[in-house]
Parts: sequence; C-alpha cells; structure tokens
Amino acid sequence: MTATDKSDAKIKDALDHARVAAQELHGALSDAVAKHGGALKDDLEDLPLKTKALVAALESSLDAQAAITSQAVHEAVTSLKASAAQLGQALKSSGHDAEQAIQKSIVDMRAAVQKISEAVAAKRAAAASKK
Repeated sequence: MTATDKSDAKIKDALDHARVAAQELHGALSDAVAKHGGALKDDLEDLPLKTKALVAALESSLDAQAAITSQAVHEAVTSLKASAAQLGQALKSSGHDAEQAIQKSIVDMRAAVQKISEAVAAKRAAAASKK
C-alpha cells in the first residue's frame, strides 16, 4: 500500500465517520423536535457542541481532501455551522421563534448530511475509476 493509498483510506474513513456523525446529529435533532415541552431544550443543549466538534473534524480534514470532495465538505461545514447557530438561537428563544430556529437547524443539518454523502460518493467514484 503506497502513501497515497494510506492517505486515501484515512480520508475515506474520515468522511464515512463524518457522515455517520452527521446522520446521528440529524436523528437526535429530529427526535428532540418530536418531543414537546422542557424535554426538548434538554435534548438540544449538547447538540451545538457536538455539531461544532464535527465541524472541527471536517475542517481539519479539508487540507487532505481531493478537489473532488473538498467542495462538498466545505459546503457541509457551512451548513453545520449554520445549524449550530440556529440551535444556539433556539436554546435562547421560546415559542414560535424557538420553533423556527429549530426547523432551520433541521434543514441545515439535513443539507450537511447530504453534502457529506455526496463527498463520500465522489470519493468512491474516483477510487473506482482508478482501478
């Protein structure tokens, strides 16, 4: 296995891990929204920190990303940052404002999952064309 192959494997693993983490965050956010009342805010409290950790992991891998995946990863980072900001706003708000912020956060989180999935697909397609 060459150094390039090892680097590609690490990127693939990082993208796969990021996709799973983003899907879990999206699921946790969707589950929290399905609940009502005080439990909702309790469930949302640690999601901004988890989202920021995922952003940091993706940003640290951007330099190693091939051009084919870096644009999608960059867009995913942008969506994750927007989602974290909306979650923070939701935690500070109540009523209709909180609901709107949560809905925007769900949309941004879903967009991030989609972009990470696109990066994974592009990476796999590039690897398949090399064979």
